[in-house]
Amino acid sequence: MTNVIDEIKENVKEGAEAIEEAIEELSGKDLEKKAEKESDDSSKEAKSIEEKKKALFEKAAKLKEKLSVESPTTKDLKEQVKIKKRTDMLIPLEDYVKSGIYLGTKVVTPDMRKYVYRRRADGLAIFNTDIIDEKLKEGIEYLSKFNPENVILVCKRQAGWKAAEKFSELTSIRVFTKKYPAGILTNTNLPDFFENELTVVMDQWIDKNALNDTLRVGKKVLMVCDTNNFSKGANQIIIGNNKSPKSLGVIFYLLTRGYLKARGQDTAKVPDLEWWTGELDEKDKGASKGV
Repeated sequence: MTNVIDEIKENVKEGAEAIEEAIEELSGKDLEKKAEKESDDSSKEAKSIEEKKKALFEKAAKLKEKLSVESPTTKDLKEQVKIKKRTDMLIPLEDYVKSGIYLGTKVVTPDMRKYVYRRRADGLAIFNTDIIDEKLKEGIEYLSKFNPENVILVCKRQAGWKAAEKFSELTSIRVFTKKYPAGILTNTNLPDFFENELTVVMDQWIDKNALNDTLRVGKKVLMVCDTNNFSKGANQIIIGNNKSPKSLGVIFYLLTRGYLKARGQDTAKVPDLEWWTGELDEKDKGASKGV
């Protein structure tokens, strides 16, 4: 059985290397030319990739024959591992799903491709929820290493303003929402100059000024990345939908609760998840209408 497992690992490794090679071949400024060339059956690159795929499929078929009968014990073990992963999540899986945190965009950057589980029929990329949870745990652990006075968070997207302000109120971390003051981290002559150690960026595109200033002064970056973001410059990333109020609410809720808990502070004042995602507001509106 050990030999079979080793062989599976080897083939997974070879498969990953083949995928990486394929991605590299499709990357760069001449992406369109390479894509067109690879679609040609006579292309050597296309044949090379197809040959590698064929070899992998043949190996997989042989392994399938060896493992054609899976014992009940193995099935039970897999189910136990699956259940444990679910119970170890920061919040129940259904809360992640309800918030739409797993929904990406139609654009997937090379940096984010490894976190994408699949694409929906409408073209939207779907994040792997298990990895979302793991990255949030890593992000909370990373953020918790810094004192609040040494951190700033930038969220110019309006969908995240309410949650960002509550995050600031509870953690004492300075937050910029509607406007990020240009040069506040780089120009020592400004009266509101601020020297930080970590910048939390909610979207690399919208919050690019804060990101660029942080990188210019050589400070750390914790970045929330959707499928259309590049993670370049980030020391730690959190993955997930950074566009919708509900998804951003989940992220801010978990960051707030996790930060306070990790630093030994009282979490009793942290509102329930429903407040952060706006579900309480929806219930109140429904009640006022007699729903």
